[in-house]
Amino acid sequence: MTPQLIRTAKELHSLPRGGRRAVVMTMGALHEGHATLVREARRLVGPEGQVVVTVFVNPLQFGAGEDLDRYPRTLDADLAIAAEADADFVFAPSVDEVYPGGEPQVRITAGPMGERLEGASRPGHFDGVLTVVGKLLHLTLPDVALFGQKDAQQLALIRRMARDLNFPVDIVGVPTVREGDNLALSSRNRYLSDADRATALELSRALLTAGASAGEGPAPVRRSAMVILDSAARMEPPLRLDYLALVDPSDFTEVPDDYSGEAILAVAAKVGTTRLIDNIPLTVGAAR
Repeated sequence: MTPQLIRTAKELHSLPRGGRRAVVMTMGALHEGHATLVREARRLVGPEGQVVVTVFVNPLQFGAGEDLDRYPRTLDADLAIAAEADADFVFAPSVDEVYPGGEPQVRITAGPMGERLEGASRPGHFDGVLTVVGKLLHLTLPDVALFGQKDAQQLALIRRMARDLNFPVDIVGVPTVREGDNLALSSRNRYLSDADRATALELSRALLTAGASAGEGPAPVRRSAMVILDSAARMEPPLRLDYLALVDPSDFTEVPDDYSGEAILAVAAKVGTTRLIDNIPLTVGAAR
């Protein structure tokens, strides 16, 4: 059954509440990764619960020169995917509905964790993410909110925001969904030409190859990944590395070479005009 399309907060708040409510926040252009989140949301709340998918391209998280204008808007297709994944409602508000009166003067600040890696490459990005996530949590009033682990730094910051600001919601991370060739699913993958994609595949190959060295400690992990990424920089088109980082999941600081424990190996790079990110969770140093 096609989910009910809702455009305003007033409509959303008038919905009868039944069972637990889960929300999956998206910027549209839904794909199998989003559908996996929706299916997991349905599993968590059960047949008597409600699953709300938000579709909103948030201008606050796009910096100068980024792809806000060309970001795909595919609402009809999004509704079809939401229906197949068993969502009850799709909340697709306008910019004016989310930000009445223009951009908000008061925003949520991501703090030091939000200034590292993605935050360093995209200043202000996470402030925009947390501000809209905070607003959408207030508007949708869920019991549980689900986010993909592909955006690992974003997920960590949302969890920290919910804890620090006492949002009464469970934040659930769902493992990254990959295509058959191991490329992490992303709405931006549609921008890749065949040649671009061949280069982009080196991102996941670098992560998965490096993961095999996790038991040897941080230095071999970084070294294994960089061998592949350096080679990819000589491909046509080249992979232009933004960062490769092996970080502590709690604060996204780089782990030292003598570190043992849980870590995230994260990478960001451009192929052609498309910027891609990926990561894998690791337990490093276990073999020593």
